[in-house]
Amino acid sequence: MFDNLSERLERSFKILKGEGKITEINVAETLKDVRKALLDADVNYKVAKRFTDTVKEKALGQNVLSAVKPGQLMVKIVHDELSLLMGSQAADINLTSKPAVILMAGLQGSGKTTFSGKLARMLKSKRSRRPLLVACDVYRPAAIEQLRVLAEQIGVPMYCELDSKDPVQIARHAIDEARAKGYDTVIIDTAGRLAVDEQMMQEIAAIKQAIQPDEILFVVDSMTGQDAVNTAKEFNERLDFTGVVLTKLDGDTRGGAALSIRTVVNKPIKFIGTGEKLEAIDLFHPDRMADRILGMGDIVSLVERAQEQYDEAEAKRLQKRIQKNQFDFNDFLGQIAQIKKMGNLKDLIAMVPGVGKAVKDLDIDDNAFKGIEAIIYSMTPQERSHPEILNSSRRQRIAKGSGTNIQEVNRLLKQFDQTRKMMKMVTSSKMGKAMASKMKR
Repeated sequence: MFDNLSERLERSFKILKGEGKITEINVAETLKDVRKALLDADVNYKVAKRFTDTVKEKALGQNVLSAVKPGQLMVKIVHDELSLLMGSQAADINLTSKPAVILMAGLQGSGKTTFSGKLARMLKSKRSRRPLLVACDVYRPAAIEQLRVLAEQIGVPMYCELDSKDPVQIARHAIDEARAKGYDTVIIDTAGRLAVDEQMMQEIAAIKQAIQPDEILFVVDSMTGQDAVNTAKEFNERLDFTGVVLTKLDGDTRGGAALSIRTVVNKPIKFIGTGEKLEAIDLFHPDRMADRILGMGDIVSLVERAQEQYDEAEAKRLQKRIQKNQFDFNDFLGQIAQIKKMGNLKDLIAMVPGVGKAVKDLDIDDNAFKGIEAIIYSMTPQERSHPEILNSSRRQRIAKGSGTNIQEVNRLLKQFDQTRKMMKMVTSSKMGKAMASKMKR
């Protein structure tokens, strides 16, 4: 995500590297390159021009402190303006009504149905809501079945009317159902439609009129680039939606939609989809996205994802085992499982400040732990619990059983031993004790 833009912006700032001060000439040269980078990333031309004009005005109005180099100051100004461009602060979803009604709208293939499932899961697990998914796509073959499967996966009820072709009526009945059964959130998945299809646009407008939703989320595939912005503008003129959802931000997208859409429609980006898994959904934080675009990582989001998988009782149990040097391969497998739940591994590593550039061209996928897991699962229960008994003959057997070689097994055992020593050292340190004390509070 944003790899090319990040690279281009970094090259642009190098123009100021080594300069003693900011001048109109070197700022103009830098921002000419920045504007090209934004346009190549599919940012709307007017948005890109307004952005660079604002940055230029602010840069020339700044006095460079002796401790700050011109290039560093320019990065800060661009960061602040990128954050402002995308909305400054995260915009939360409106859930005040009983039930809160959320209407999904967008083009075909934008990911509305999948996002509806992701949103329902997030509201259920993180906000303790009782959502009801509603199938109002009466045109696409298997649309109802897709939503049903998603609902079963996340343990959320779904409402549909198999014999009805009237989405307005289905939506009304679903809200009655929610009131009757105590569901506090109704998420209505609608058919994909083109803005030029007058009949379909009248239909979504009729649904809005009939149910008066608290939120109308325009779901857009971020890989469609500038077309996404144009479509958002047309839908907004008809529906006056309340927020935008950018899906498929984990793909090979140039990022222009995220940078343009907020300015063009004057509506906040509320959520982003970052992968195919149902947990791959995040609130959109403009400041954190600006960090990532400028290659600064996103440590806050990384910590939040870790906290979602955090189990206090398990953490205390592990800490005791580490202190007693009892951390074994069963514990190691458990930690791998927690990391895998946090999302795409390459995406996670890129959130660490300074590491994103290093992993940009590496082929890291969700199977990165496959070899390690194969080796551990080839051990007997006793061997997993007591790594110290793994002699040469046992290692040979494990290598054969896991489809690896003795060198890979030896490498894992060495790394495991080093990790165990390091973890013991950290938990015994003042920092480790302070963290443990904080956990107890």
